[in-house]
Amino acid sequence: MKKPNVLVTFDSMKDANCGYFSFGKGLGDALIQENKGKFNLKFYLFKHTKYLFNGLVDLIYLSRLDRLFFKGKNDFDVVHLSDQTCRLRPSKVNAKKIMTVHDMNKVHLKFSKPHRIQVYLKKLGKLIAQCDKIVCISQFVANDVKQYFPESANKISVIYNGADKLISAENHQPAFKPGKKFLFTIGLLSVQKGFHLLPALLKDNDFELVISGRETPHKQRILEEAEKYNCLDRVHITGPISDEDKAWYYKNCDAFLFPSVAEGFGLPVIEAMHFGKPTFLSKFTSLPEVGGEAAYYFDNFDAENMQEIFNNGMLDFAKRNRSAEMIIQAEKFSWKIAAKKYFSLYEQVLH
Repeated sequence: MKKPNVLVTFDSMKDANCGYFSFGKGLGDALIQENKGKFNLKFYLFKHTKYLFNGLVDLIYLSRLDRLFFKGKNDFDVVHLSDQTCRLRPSKVNAKKIMTVHDMNKVHLKFSKPHRIQVYLKKLGKLIAQCDKIVCISQFVANDVKQYFPESANKISVIYNGADKLISAENHQPAFKPGKKFLFTIGLLSVQKGFHLLPALLKDNDFELVISGRETPHKQRILEEAEKYNCLDRVHITGPISDEDKAWYYKNCDAFLFPSVAEGFGLPVIEAMHFGKPTFLSKFTSLPEVGGEAAYYFDNFDAENMQEIFNNGMLDFAKRNRSAEMIIQAEKFSWKIAAKKYFSLYEQVLH
């Protein structure tokens, strides 16, 4: 029996510091490992991507002409567009088409302009209509898709992301090493991540705060808040960091903080929980699905309320020794599980 030909697009892995890179690497590696000869797999990506899957899978490199005419148009039985920013259009391939939708954050951001939201929804709706199956990375995202595109409800599945269990080498030292005990967060320094809310948590303690990730003009707002709470000398913005540094910060921090208000999944949450760390999240969007009952939640962003939740949570974590609970929660999410579910979906669309 002929093996089905499957193309998975990972062309959003171009920036090694973005979430799509982590998603592509994690899922791609797991698909290679779990395939076990079932499918003829090929991955579609930029030629200069920093990670090319160690030569373990056949690759097709993106061409600018693919938007007009894709040479492999008739070569595949299944094409999996692994995110909704796909450069290879569904209309350019004759195959069963699956698309993963990571978030619809634009509809949740207060500063999004109505006409831009309409353009965004029209474009996304067209892509969804051209696909046979839609995968959402959380139930929250699935609910968004169903709300805005109700006609797609019967083709939606939820497959949670996995998260790599990072390893911190014993002798590794990060480029910046805090001088005292510290709190950690990581992500794009954008308004919706809420990092400007975190300096308030340094009130009446001697914690330092390390914020890592690609910088934006919002950095200034974070520094203004640090000045307001008289802790500017304890707030450290590192910029993008290596996986080794990230693992060191997870391993050595006293708590992980993630007050995001627009999140399709929240990969750093799982990474931190793998290290058994107390984890403080916003209660909004997908984060309660990921943190489960193990995490602590900010139900609003009033500074005094956040300080109370943080202080009480730290005491509770120490009193009940909850590190093992965090690790158990993290282990519910694995790329192996995700890969197996994607393979089941590939088989499903072929029958």
